[in-house]
Amino acid sequence: MNTLLEIRELRIEARNAQGWTEIVRGVDLTLNRGEILGLIGESGAGKSTLGLAAMGHVKPGCRVSGGSIRFDGHELAGAKPALLRRLHGRRIAYVAQSSAAAFNPAWRLIAQYCEGPVRHRLMPRRQAEAEAVELYREMRLPDPDRFGARYPHQVSGGQLQRAMTAMALSCHPDLIVFDEPTTALDVTTQIEVLAAIREVVRRHDAAAIYITHDLAVVAQMADRVKVLLKGEEVEEAATRRMLAHPREDYTRSLWAVRNFQPAPRAEQARPEPILRIENVTASYGTHPVLKQVSIDVPRARTVAVVGESGSGKSTTARVVMGLLPPTGGGVVFDGQPLDPVCRNRPRALQRRVQMIHQMADTALNPRHRIREILGRPLEFFLGLRGRRKEARIRDLLAEIELEPGSFIDRLPGELSGGQKQRLCIARALAAEPELIICDEVTSALDQLVAEGILRLLDRLQRDMGLSYLFITHDLATVRSIADEVVVMQNGAVVEQGPKESMFRPPHHPYTEKLLSSVPEMDPDWLSRVLAQREAAKETA
Repeated sequence: MNTLLEIRELRIEARNAQGWTEIVRGVDLTLNRGEILGLIGESGAGKSTLGLAAMGHVKPGCRVSGGSIRFDGHELAGAKPALLRRLHGRRIAYVAQSSAAAFNPAWRLIAQYCEGPVRHRLMPRRQAEAEAVELYREMRLPDPDRFGARYPHQVSGGQLQRAMTAMALSCHPDLIVFDEPTTALDVTTQIEVLAAIREVVRRHDAAAIYITHDLAVVAQMADRVKVLLKGEEVEEAATRRMLAHPREDYTRSLWAVRNFQPAPRAEQARPEPILRIENVTASYGTHPVLKQVSIDVPRARTVAVVGESGSGKSTTARVVMGLLPPTGGGVVFDGQPLDPVCRNRPRALQRRVQMIHQMADTALNPRHRIREILGRPLEFFLGLRGRRKEARIRDLLAEIELEPGSFIDRLPGELSGGQKQRLCIARALAAEPELIICDEVTSALDQLVAEGILRLLDRLQRDMGLSYLFITHDLATVRSIADEVVVMQNGAVVEQGPKESMFRPPHHPYTEKLLSSVPEMDPDWLSRVLAQREAAKETA
């Protein structure tokens, strides 16, 4: 095979309060043209660091301390900026985990697509626009002829993720690094994105590094899989061989299906609701997005809200938080109607209802250190100062399994995606709330860390009587943590009830579609599902 990328004995260090710490320890990697390599491992394993290193790039506060990175004959370790500028975008492209943070909100999508090929002088603007429309069509985006005229905020998360993949392909690169491109997507949207990515990468004969913590996803995408742990390689093999016969205990632990189940509760009557969403309708401008939504959240219980991208899950959360005033209906918390505008609510009431946002990248101020991020709600809501505030910050970090001495003075840019998500959880807990709206809080976490977070949330609920409105696209998480389930589609509630009844047939047709879209640990699963759906369309 024709080798495109060869990494040998790569070592990368990160600066912390104690000096420099090695975070990638002598890793080797070989990638051939037309091949997809999957990188898996838990949060902090070094997946994203290694993926960026394949581009000759390291995060701020990091440095390459040893080894070689050769891309098609070019040495990228210590390469001059001029060489990297010629390669980045043109021959090596990157698809980020957070599409919302990757786009300029002031530019239309097609302008951002065209910037790369025009700047690299590969084609004139008109040709770039024509190729953009064709790629939008290949990526199965709606109305491809006019899709590029939209701004990033005017499309769904799944559409924006596909637009970012199209943008990465704009210069026909030889290598694409995909960094968790489907973690924030619901299962139905994820199928479309995975199918589009796989088809386009193969068609353009590009090589790819696919970074993910979702083992079922890597089974659909990768030719080979490399497993990382704490910056070191655990093992590597062809995907089918790895799935069937992993050699190492750590790999087998990743392969194990998440098995967390909360301890059963003592039989008792359903508690009174702490939150009531009563016949809420809402609009963005003149476009209606919620239609007579009614949901009750019992005290000290978890209600999971599931549905595909654009179904109204996060919009419902925005209404509860007072970020989007409803056009009809209302929200009642602990028997008290909530003012539709957050700033009009008393501070004591704001403290009692907190939210953990979906996009950790955009929810954290990149210029504030962790000490400031956690300290602000402690001062604002609880009036803590000095040593008491410092002690509570360290307690919060310990609760989310981030070592206080190592992390307290880091910036968000020095954290992995999973670490940022845990920091968002700690910030919500700092206010000591009674209700937490969890908007996809485990979507960026690997299975092992996600299980730890679910255990933490369950313990906090039992110890503190917390109530959760848990928005998620992960049905395994729903099975693990929910007491009740609400299914939303097109801004309306289509089915709701206790978890046990929601996972037993007969299902509402849309609920059935969600359940059938959960990826399986079978390399042929995606092809099989796509074929079944095409056959269903032909017979319809």
